[in-house]
Amino acid sequence: MGWIQPVFWVVILLGVMILIHELGHYWAALSVGVRVETFSIGFGPRLFGFRRGDTDFRVSAILFGGYVRMLGEIPGEETVSDPRSLQAKSRWQRAIVVAAGPLMNILLAVGIVTGLYMHAFEKQVDSTDPVITTVSAGSAAARAGLQPGDRIVQIGSHRHPNWQEVLTQEALNPNQRLPVTVDRKGTRLQFTVVPTADPKQGIGIAGWNGDPDVELGEVLKNSPAEAAGLRPGDLLISVNDKPVASMEIVTQQVVSSRGKPIDVILVRNGHLQKISVTPTATGESKLPWHIGVGLKPRGEVVRLSFFPALVESVRTNERYATMIFEGLRSIVERRVSPKTLSGPIGIAVMSSEAAHEGPISFFALMAMVSLNLAIFNLLPIPILDGGTLLMLIIEMLLQREVSLRVKETVFKLGFVFLMMIVVFVIYNDISRILTNS
Repeated sequence: MGWIQPVFWVVILLGVMILIHELGHYWAALSVGVRVETFSIGFGPRLFGFRRGDTDFRVSAILFGGYVRMLGEIPGEETVSDPRSLQAKSRWQRAIVVAAGPLMNILLAVGIVTGLYMHAFEKQVDSTDPVITTVSAGSAAARAGLQPGDRIVQIGSHRHPNWQEVLTQEALNPNQRLPVTVDRKGTRLQFTVVPTADPKQGIGIAGWNGDPDVELGEVLKNSPAEAAGLRPGDLLISVNDKPVASMEIVTQQVVSSRGKPIDVILVRNGHLQKISVTPTATGESKLPWHIGVGLKPRGEVVRLSFFPALVESVRTNERYATMIFEGLRSIVERRVSPKTLSGPIGIAVMSSEAAHEGPISFFALMAMVSLNLAIFNLLPIPILDGGTLLMLIIEMLLQREVSLRVKETVFKLGFVFLMMIVVFVIYNDISRILTNS
């Protein structure tokens, strides 16, 4: 029975994403005069529906996403001569229809995040140039010679980065030489950090931290933290009399306790409190003890009006899109392991966890998945929207149609390649579950 909830939530999550995607194709097709024969919610045999104009709106047996069937969508069909056929339209009109699906997913991501920021926008405490507060003993940062108090002014080609950019470059460069320039008491020093590769996820880990303050982002149900009375929003001051200068310190103190009670001093509603928590075993070698909390940098939560929320949403999605492209490039360049990719099983697990955390977490995940879906569909892979757009651009440059035989061959190769990706990410998901079990 444990698999029912993840399946339910991933059907909701991906179903909405794909439905919005197909709505984009549908509206764009109508706008350029293409006849839409079928708009289906789900795949497989038709269960029920209605006809409006030329379109059969239906609900199909497999309720997972949907599709739009346009007249003359497949090259070589006899309906190509029909003026309302997709193939009868100019290439720029066909390009609009193809690009509308990913565009709708991008707009959905921006819209969701805008709504979330109108509800609650977290202004994190973050300096322009991040300051290292802790360096783990024996870590890549320690071996390079970095010290607490160093202010990072450049990492790789990024000048004056924030901590998010530092963490991104760290993650995308496992086992790679990463130039880092710091300001140490007024003196500029240059170092080369080689982040170690995480054995499970394949991302780079430098072993530095610089979070100005740490608070509880979440407290898991039935966890030692919940039993002890810890709550989301608690600001951590010290753990076992050790000041909490970074999230890593909390983890270190929990692991080193070996199951013995730890004393946590925190601030809640402006008042100091001391709470004792007894960690429990996880059965994992990397993190053998835990108390069941999620940590995050301290921030101020405010409500934004529509236009400021929209601006911040565009910035956030632009930043995430850049991270996605950099991640894909790092995989292609073999700097990051493909094990970082997640498939439908991984998304199902994440969607179930997000649903349990609440609607805000679920909608935030929906926005991220929508953006990922848009970018994935725009990749120049045959059978995807990006591949179709690339073919249209080639035809525009050639000023003629590419032969049907070539299109069919490219389509088949794209289908095989896409299936290989699907099999690979599902294998990644299963391996990750078995490793963590």
